[in-house]
Amino acid sequence: MRKVWIGLLAAILFAGNVGLAHAQTLAAPKYVFNKATVMKGALLFADHCSACHSIHSLRYERLETDLGMPKAQIIKSIMLSSSANFLKGMRPTMTRTDAKTWFGIAPPDLSHIVRAQGQRWIYTYLTSFYQDPKRPSGWNNRLVPEVAMPNVLAPWGGIYSKDGKVLHKGRLSPGAYRREVADIVAFLRYASDPSYFKRHELAPYVLGVLILLSLLAYLLKRNYWRDVHD
Repeated sequence: MRKVWIGLLAAILFAGNVGLAHAQTLAAPKYVFNKATVMKGALLFADHCSACHSIHSLRYERLETDLGMPKAQIIKSIMLSSSANFLKGMRPTMTRTDAKTWFGIAPPDLSHIVRAQGQRWIYTYLTSFYQDPKRPSGWNNRLVPEVAMPNVLAPWGGIYSKDGKVLHKGRLSPGAYRREVADIVAFLRYASDPSYFKRHELAPYVLGVLILLSLLAYLLKRNYWRDVHD
């Protein structure tokens, strides 16, 4: 029995070490999380990702109220789906039926992808595609093997082999490409928590009110205790 428990403990520790090693392979996106970065990411997401992926929890109008993006720009550059509604969630241009026909599975909604997987996972996933003629799409991914998604960013980031060899250069330099992927990650981070900027704008006023209430409570306490001592 003792050997069984020792074996189980060793298996648990091994699994933990494997998970830790896997986590350490994830690359961190480098960007400044502000409105300008998120707006750039929103435009890139619309160009490269919105054909297949939806963000149902983020209404188009939030891009105007939260980020200050002009409504005309949102309608022209972000609302690409024929069924898009300014007061409803972001919709893909592709129907779920077509997606299942072409990819075998409908692409997931990305409303809470950052909360579910984390920024490092998304960034690493988007930069881990390589050419694989054996796959139906012609692409594979080192982080998620046999993924159904093709590398839609290949024209900009280039085409790589599984061992990292450059097969075809992209339109952007490696640094510029990584910055664009980081901008997309920044937008997805915002999409998972659209109230972020509003909260930070209101925070100083909330803290000011709390400080004022604390001061009033302290003065009231002093007044009560003065009566007690008298």
